[in-house]
Amino acid sequence: MDEREGAASMWKKSAVAPIFSLLIPQYQFSAVDKNGPPVSHDPEALKAKYSDPLVFTGAIRVRTGYEILRISYQLQRNLYRVAVPFLVLHGTADNVTNPLGSTMLYQAAVSADKSIKLYDGLLHDLLFEPEKEEITSCIIEWFASRLEARR
Repeated sequence: MDEREGAASMWKKSAVAPIFSLLIPQYQFSAVDKNGPPVSHDPEALKAKYSDPLVFTGAIRVRTGYEILRISYQLQRNLYRVAVPFLVLHGTADNVTNPLGSTMLYQAAVSADKSIKLYDGLLHDLLFEPEKEEITSCIIEWFASRLEARR
């Protein structure tokens, strides 16, 4: 199964989402909190993250979930249009968003300036992982090299 078939399969599995979105848009399901999938290997970073009042940890409404699915599908169908410079960083053990999506973006985008770095074994919140210094350095170096090229 190629990437497009995978995206189509995901969309078909969620065929009932628009119906539920119309019938019960306010219904809430599965809270997105520290009891969900792990997003970092650093327990102290997770405590800091989930004690931040700006981090949403409530239940997701059906309509919000549907809109996320809808936009994800549209994005996957239009990856080939991405022409701006970009850097993709993704943990290979991420169980919130599939690293395949990042790989699909990198492969499909027509941008002449694109970079991808997959971090083996890391989870969803790369800047909360113990390797955050390495990841931060990667981001800074990527931007710095482009700023230097413009001088």
